[in-house]
Amino acid sequence: MKKVFHASSTRGEANHGWLHAKHSFSFANYFDPKRIQFGALRVLNDDTIAAGKGFGSHPHNNMEIITIPLEGAIEHKDSMDNIGIIEAGEIQVMSAGTGIYHSEYNKNKDKPVKVLQLWVFPKEKNVTPRYDQKSIKKLKKTNALYPIVTPDPKGTGMWIHQDAWFYMGDFDKPTKIEYQINKQGNGVYAFLIDGSAEIAGEDLKKRDALGVWEANDFSLSMNSNSRILLIEVPINL
Repeated sequence: MKKVFHASSTRGEANHGWLHAKHSFSFANYFDPKRIQFGALRVLNDDTIAAGKGFGSHPHNNMEIITIPLEGAIEHKDSMDNIGIIEAGEIQVMSAGTGIYHSEYNKNKDKPVKVLQLWVFPKEKNVTPRYDQKSIKKLKKTNALYPIVTPDPKGTGMWIHQDAWFYMGDFDKPTKIEYQINKQGNGVYAFLIDGSAEIAGEDLKKRDALGVWEANDFSLSMNSNSRILLIEVPINL
């Protein structure tokens, strides 16, 4: 088993007034040659966007983009004429493929929105662009991991063009879990949204992360009032 620990305090940071962003991997003006990506996971941004503010129309291509609001709501508009409001408890997936423009704004005029946005390299380039969103409230299982993104278009969660699995876990009591890798050659980037936990023998606190690879399984000991996002992706592209 190989591991890499990323303390919350070591992330890149940008504060533009209307946007306070924390970058797990090199992004925009933050560059660390040791933190370019984790396998197919290229971006994990932890953003706080001021009331009524956001990102104007901008392009993407050949990237799977997953947006998970933690508090508040994001309004999305794109060049495919999609307009959506993604609230906490929902998830949005956009396959940029051959190319797409979109904008993202805080829907609320009186409070900030807190959102995680992740970019994953696809296993196939130049696919037809696609947009989808879904509530994950019905998928939620307390004190257990539940899948929110898989490679399966017919699955209960969302799907992307990659052999990747995302799991969310919400815990209100101490819980131990054995995680099994879904596909050989994949690794897992565990991002602790809230609380504290021990993962593969490492102690994590709020917004810490641990990458694990070259392992078939590993253990998680979650503490009370904890929330975690597990991102399993191919390591070698």
